Amino acid sequence: MNNRSDAPVYTIRGLNLLGWRDREHALDYLHAGGKLKQGTLVAINAEKVLTAESSARMRQLIEAAEYKYADGISLVRSIRKKYPQAQVSRVAGADLWEALMLRAGREGTPVFLVGGRPAVLTQTEQMLRNRWNVNIVGSQDGYFSPQERDALFARIRDSGARLVTVAMGSPRQEILISDCRTVYPHALYMGVGGTYDVFTGHVKRAPQRWQKLGLEWLYRLLTQPSRITRQLRLLRYLAWHYTGRL
Repeated sequence: MNNRSDAPVYTIRGLNLLGWRDREHALDYLHAGGKLKQGTLVAINAEKVLTAESSARMRQLIEAAEYKYADGISLVRSIRKKYPQAQVSRVAGADLWEALMLRAGREGTPVFLVGGRPAVLTQTEQMLRNRWNVNIVGSQDGYFSPQERDALFARIRDSGARLVTVAMGSPRQEILISDCRTVYPHALYMGVGGTYDVFTGHVKRAPQRWQKLGLEWLYRLLTQPSRITRQLRLLRYLAWHYTGRL
């Protein structure tokens, strides 16, 4: 497929994932026709597939998202195994977010940032403006009460944002995005987890060598041993992969 504004769809455990060949393909797809798409963009890894299996609410949220893509190397390998002709690569959510921010700065796209600690959010805004001249039309850190949600949704709507990124972790960010879209559907929403922390240097990402080998998960485990319980859950996904139950 040579049309970079289109992409095949691959199904893993009932979830339909876009098959992007690389980050540039993802950008071309999301900006097809010269206009940024509207909807919800969700990064899918093995852990999120497991959560979708055990949580009906999370599965509903994921299935409702228009743009689901393989963020984890395990998903990419599963797609390649199930679809041998697939030309698909991992597109890391943090990398895609940065690429979207760079392009937003170049094109003047209005951006609204949600989530993160107050100091981290402030630093993220400053870096985005200084580095890429991003047009940030509003922001809200992740420390707000349920009673403040409606006011936040109104602020996002009134800002005219075309790109809204939410760094609150799953499933909070997916729930917030789903609810906000009922008030203001005219933007591309992206859940970005801990991306602001990585971008500002508060959390160190795996070196490029580890990323290219598909071992970013191992690096995170070695630097954060407390993640061992989460990693053990992935044994179930590996069983699905190796027994062909994809």
